[in-house]
Amino acid sequence: MKEEEEQERARRPGGRSARVRAAVHQAVIALVAERGYGNFTVGEVAARAGVADTSVYRRWGNLEALTTDVAISWLTAQSPIPDTGNLRDDLRTYAAHVARDVTGPDGLAVLRLVVSLSVGGQSGERARDDFLLERKRQMDTMLERARARGERAPEFMDVVDHILAPIYVRVLFGVSPYDPEYVDELVDHLLLRL
Repeated sequence: MKEEEEQERARRPGGRSARVRAAVHQAVIALVAERGYGNFTVGEVAARAGVADTSVYRRWGNLEALTTDVAISWLTAQSPIPDTGNLRDDLRTYAAHVARDVTGPDGLAVLRLVVSLSVGGQSGERARDDFLLERKRQMDTMLERARARGERAPEFMDVVDHILAPIYVRVLFGVSPYDPEYVDELVDHLLLRL
């Protein structure tokens, strides 16, 4: 009976479970920003979040699963899919949100986390694939909506190659600060290729 009650509490989106999840997620982001991925333990995450490490293990199982959840959750919350009524404005709005978010206080840490996870062996590949699958799911919603309106829309990987990758690379290498005109140009160049 106790196990069923705990599972039910874990499924509820609010309350203590949501507070613990938020605190653990923020602890991971802070530790990645300070030390980089792989330079902290589940125990350090738990201590920073003010929870027992058993709570972290019970919910996520291991550090890779936790950090994958952090990256995907951050992505979903920070980059909602716009619906402006046309693809150009949807892509521009989405790209502007992505650029703003990855240049924000937690963005670089989360981006570094995703890159680190993707080179971490089999579990890292799974994390990378989960991240890309979520990004694709989001993007396909926008692209399918555009096609339903009769607009020509690129494929998901075209958006990755021509919009997201240049933004991510610039942020990772500190090439330049976020420039709204540059982001709009990325969208325009992609749409000209269709």
